[in-house]
Amino acid sequence: MKKLSLVICVWNEEPNIKPLSEQIKAALEGIDYEAIFVDDGSTDNTRREIRKINDDRFLLVELKRNYGQSSALQAGIDQAEGDFVALIDGDLQNDPADIPMMLKMIEEEEWDMVAGVRANRKDGMFLRKVPSKIANYLIRRATGIYMKDLGCTLKIFTNDTIKNIHIYGELHRYIPALVTLEGATKITQVDVNHRPREFGSSKYNLSRTTRVMSDLVLMVFFKKYLQRPMHFFGQIGIFTLAIGVLINIYLLILKVMGNDIWGKPLLLLGILLVLGGIQFITTGIIAELQMRTYFESQQKKPYRVKRVAPAKENI
Repeated sequence: MKKLSLVICVWNEEPNIKPLSEQIKAALEGIDYEAIFVDDGSTDNTRREIRKINDDRFLLVELKRNYGQSSALQAGIDQAEGDFVALIDGDLQNDPADIPMMLKMIEEEEWDMVAGVRANRKDGMFLRKVPSKIANYLIRRATGIYMKDLGCTLKIFTNDTIKNIHIYGELHRYIPALVTLEGATKITQVDVNHRPREFGSSKYNLSRTTRVMSDLVLMVFFKKYLQRPMHFFGQIGIFTLAIGVLINIYLLILKVMGNDIWGKPLLLLGILLVLGGIQFITTGIIAELQMRTYFESQQKKPYRVKRVAPAKENI
């Protein structure tokens, strides 16, 4: 088993492959490692450049089409066999020379995750830095994961920590939150080098903002109600149903007293609230059943054990 698995997702990064591979070899000299390049459906000569590395420590995982960064990361993580797993961008903006320092931290200080913080970030102010700062602030406030730079790909994990999460959709931005949900409590961050992009073009733009926000809503739900969805849908449903029932009782009293209630907007509101409340409660029951199926079909536990040891003091 390797000590370190390095996962690098690439998409049309042909000119960056050779310098990146050379930097990895130089930075990780003396470390038993494997470097897993995941080609996410590149349309240039990225795959050919990876094959030209001609080193048994480097592995190419070819995806059939472009699935996106989250799926590509998951494909690489699934292939990783090292005691520790590091994630790094394939655009040369992350510096492989930071990895030994992070590896030493996670190994000697027994962290579950060590995340990089891009010091002196070399990106555009208005298209990258400002949106990133706003997103980081919102994510920190919503998830309770107080990290400075959630968008930095450069991170290192213990194998157990990273293998117990599943990254899909575009949840790669929320990996710290995902590992925390799975019981990782020892996470830290450290300043790392960040370099300007020299070759190729950035794959990031402001069009991702709405996707980040929608994923944030999902993460908030995961954090608070993943194991008890009925508490979320049930509370809304009961409140909505109660308001609808009260409105309808009020209208029934008016009807008994001889008033004409047909066609009143309040009648329509009462009916809609009753139906909506029933639907919320039903959705909660269905979600609860799905969560039970999720845990039991995969034999997953709703808890994580840190260690089991004899109940005696070490002398």
